[in-house]
Amino acid sequence: MPGAGGRGAARARWLGTGLLGLFLLPVSLSLEVSVGKATTIYAVNGTEILLPCTFSSCFGFQDLHFWWSYNTSDTFRTLIDGTVKNEKSDPKVKFKNDDRITLEGSTKEKMNNISILLRNLEFSDTGKYTCHVQNPKENNFQHQATIFLQVVDKLEEVDNTVTLIILGVVGGVIGLLILILLVKKFIAFIIKKTQEKKKECLVSSSGNDNTENGLPGSKAEEKQPTKV
Repeated sequence: MPGAGGRGAARARWLGTGLLGLFLLPVSLSLEVSVGKATTIYAVNGTEILLPCTFSSCFGFQDLHFWWSYNTSDTFRTLIDGTVKNEKSDPKVKFKNDDRITLEGSTKEKMNNISILLRNLEFSDTGKYTCHVQNPKENNFQHQATIFLQVVDKLEEVDNTVTLIILGVVGGVIGLLILILLVKKFIAFIIKKTQEKKKECLVSSSGNDNTENGLPGSKAEEKQPTKV
């Protein structure tokens, strides 16, 4: 039956794809490299800047290889290259092509930090800086993360006027809503107390009417004590 054969082949392909996905899933979720949330950082010419980089691995690492690279549209070079023996040892630098760069990170106590410090910044230092990590314990799986450095003459102050206006308006609206709710609750409380007082007056007035008219339960129905 050709139809049965075709279905069998399709199932085999799906099974093979599933097994491949299960094989690759641990690798894709193992080694991770991060340079922080900011994709672009700014620094003033002549100062220094810390280029952050941390890594994590679910399977641990042994003889881990790391390096930083710099590239622009027409330039590419390796800035620093090193290794980390294991989780209990600090990284060792094997190669560095710029004396202005120092390794500031530590891999002890699960910090896994291989950040670098770049001193005496120049405008030509503007570009992309990529942190690469390769873990032999994960079949030499490699991961990297990139951050863009912009060297400027001076840092511009951010104008927060619009933001402050928006926050002021939102805060005012929220405050007004709270005030309205409080006034509403206060009015409801006054109305409730007024209604309670009216009920008390009606009950008291009804008791007085019964007493004056000599209705059952009133004082007029009580017998006078017999004189001896």
